[in-house]
Amino acid sequence: MTNYTSTLLRTLSERGYIHQLTDAEGLDKLANSSVIPGYIGFDATAPSLHVGSLVQIMMLRRLQQAGHKPIVVMGGGTTKVGDPSGKDESRKMLTPEGIQANIASIRTVFERLLTFGDGPTDAIMVDNDEWLSALGYVDLLRTVGPHFTINRMLTFDSVKLRLDREQPLTFLEFNYMILQAYDFRELALRHGCRLQMGGSDQWGNIINGIELTRRMEGKELFGLTTPLLTTADGAKMGKTAAGAVWLNEEQLPAYDFWQYWRNTDDRDVGKFLRLFTDLPLDEIARLEGLQGSEINAAKVVLANEVTKLCRGEEAARAAESTASATFGAGGVGEDLPVLILPAEGIGIIDALVGIGFAASRGEAKRLIAGGGAKLDGVGVTSENHHIIGGCEVRISSGKKKHGVLRPV
Repeated sequence: MTNYTSTLLRTLSERGYIHQLTDAEGLDKLANSSVIPGYIGFDATAPSLHVGSLVQIMMLRRLQQAGHKPIVVMGGGTTKVGDPSGKDESRKMLTPEGIQANIASIRTVFERLLTFGDGPTDAIMVDNDEWLSALGYVDLLRTVGPHFTINRMLTFDSVKLRLDREQPLTFLEFNYMILQAYDFRELALRHGCRLQMGGSDQWGNIINGIELTRRMEGKELFGLTTPLLTTADGAKMGKTAAGAVWLNEEQLPAYDFWQYWRNTDDRDVGKFLRLFTDLPLDEIARLEGLQGSEINAAKVVLANEVTKLCRGEEAARAAESTASATFGAGGVGEDLPVLILPAEGIGIIDALVGIGFAASRGEAKRLIAGGGAKLDGVGVTSENHHIIGGCEVRISSGKKKHGVLRPV
């Protein structure tokens, strides 16, 4: 079904969020007749989520924009177990204190993108540790275990892929799908939740929750997944050579976040504008249609809009201003990484390592040999080059990494 009548499914469809739906007609009808509480779960394995999670957060935003109620489920309980979906290795065990600190840090991004409160369409954030840790394991197995068969659990991609690659899957992680299914049932009982959304790798887990709740409570629930999000060159969204693109400022400065979006492949601009901004679809179509070097203007719009949503308007303005000064006038922007330049100066290798453009002296030497190291836009050819103290210098690695060497 593609001729949706509800604002919710029409919006999700037009902007490219829908991959699979359990009952399109039923959900469309429900969205037209009542407020739907819908949830997505996020594990708290780090102090920040990264860009790979942004499409899920934006789906909760679309849910609220369409007049429904987002439920953000933080996996305080499931983080203790570890979701094997898409993973080749077991995840590192965190302390309960570490998990709660991560949840507090992650919440700050959600507060920018969703409206929280006590109203019928206000978002709420809940922690599944509230009910999972209260369960005695034997009680859980006796209550929920009979509704799962090992035969079926072994067919799910999250399990099959790990086994196919001959990577160990611990019994602890194997329980994750049972706990996530129990989450959906618990949210349906506690908060009237009717919809679970997630990435395509969560389809099996979502179906488990729907079936468990139908068998135990007789309630009808719905599931919706997004397509696997990759960039035009096939890379996984949110990963770069430099590491994860974190949503929180503490893990990644606003300028680097802005620059990630500014460097979007031409072929991805339209898709990213639809998924990650609130711009009207006709304006997105205009920007997507820009040709040649004009497409760079659309990339600046994309970078500004996403940075504004995730980091605030001031951060977006500062990042664009820094980029303009760095790339346009050849100046030095305020948000670039800074390394203090000693009065006696510094060697180029020490400068590249010190500012973080190279992880080691050997890597710095290779960067210089490959012509990637520049000072004030001029290539450095000798690894013995000495930068004199007393003057501010712009240092670059390739075309996209820039920093400042600032005098004491």
